[in-house]
Amino acid sequence: MELTVTQRRDNGLLQRTEVYFTITHPEGGTPGRAEIRKALAASLNAKGIVVLDWARSEFGRPSTRGYAKVYESKERALALETPPILIRNGLVAPKKKVEAPAEAAPAAPAPKREEKAKATPKAEPPKKEAPPKEEKKEAPKAPAKEERKEAPKAEKEPAKKEAAKAEAPKEKKAAAKKGGK
Repeated sequence: MELTVTQRRDNGLLQRTEVYFTITHPEGGTPGRAEIRKALAASLNAKGIVVLDWARSEFGRPSTRGYAKVYESKERALALETPPILIRNGLVAPKKKVEAPAEAAPAAPAPKREEKAKATPKAEPPKKEAPPKEEKKEAPKAPAKEERKEAPKAEKEPAKKEAAKAEAPKEKKAAAKKGGK
């Protein structure tokens, strides 16, 4: 396994060194995270903590590229890195989910289908009754032009509302699909 540092940058503000690297491994498979961290620490003469961010194998080649950070102290690494990265690098133990304690009495076995069908009859959904069909009433004809001028607006509006209420609600039909080539 041969490690080559392709890019190195000292980040004084975050108190770390950021490193891009390439590892060639012609005789073996892709090295594990622990092996990569050890190789980086040895090649960089790192005194602090090496945190491997990512490492990806190149398809069809015996090489792996990656990105790592070398922190001066463990406290600084814990303050800056995300929990998943810290867990992957072994700096923090993963949190285990606490399961709720089970009740003392075990649950009764579920009834078989036949017994269940006999015990509880299926409730049928209520049937929707169709509203009685109303005959369409013709809207009153509008008065002649002379009469319209004389009728105030207040009288016209109630007549329109009554005509709209008198019409039965129309059913919407799905639009037919247009045939094409």
